[in-house]
Amino acid sequence: FTKCCQETGLLMVVKCRQENTALKDCLVGYYSDPSFYEECKAEYLKQREEYRATGIKKKRQKFTPNM
Repeated sequence: FTKCCQETGLLMVVKCRQENTALKDCLVGYYSDPSFYEECKAEYLKQREEYRATGIKKKRQKFTPNM
């Protein structure tokens, strides 16, 4: 989806519909998985606990696109 949008520019809304649909389907699969939800929740609560104890924000992890 990212590659399609970068190559297409302003017409991405029209030309990247198929890629967008595939991306949405993939994300819905993850978000509806209870074990994945609990894993994300546990990670968030751990980071929040660390921040409240130390007052230091943890740097966000940057993700690289898989092209």
